[in-house]
Amino acid sequence: MICIISGTNRPDSQTFKVAKLFESLFQKAGAKTDFLDLKNLPAALFTPEAYATKPAEFEVFSEKVLKSHGLFVVTPEYNGSFPGVLKTFIDHLKFPQSFERRPVAFCGVAAGMWGALRSVEQLELIFKYRNAFTFSERIFLPKIHEQFDEQNNFKIPLTKTLVDSQVKNFILFCNALRASLPAAEV
Repeated sequence: MICIISGTNRPDSQTFKVAKLFESLFQKAGAKTDFLDLKNLPAALFTPEAYATKPAEFEVFSEKVLKSHGLFVVTPEYNGSFPGVLKTFIDHLKFPQSFERRPVAFCGVAAGMWGALRSVEQLELIFKYRNAFTFSERIFLPKIHEQFDEQNNFKIPLTKTLVDSQVKNFILFCNALRASLPAAEV
């Protein structure tokens, strides 16, 4: 089970579009998926009280992460970093079990020419700090508005090649790590 996280709560975002496309590609490659759209986070999560007592509505988000065999994070770049809503989401997940020894892969989305390189690198530091197994194949999608054809598929041949490789190899990475874990952790 790969949990795909659309890393923004911005309405009609390119990040959501990319995350949904990746969801379909993972499914076509034979992986079961779950989808987390941060637009649906409960408003109560953004109150100071949420740090002491998580809102009951957040449990479904937390459980999807905990039940996953791998996380696939699609993040935009906002002001040279990733969105604050994604950091808030991460900060409220159960520690340490949400990321400890869990495979995670990244895709960066940006209107500019660097494809959210900084966002992904900053997220990698957080996930490594939390002892996740970060997957080395990363995708950076620059000039995102130029990436899609009329059917909302990737139109640039190199992008298609990189995406197909990342999807296939992340599934293999997740399966290999899962096979190597003690039965109690699977």
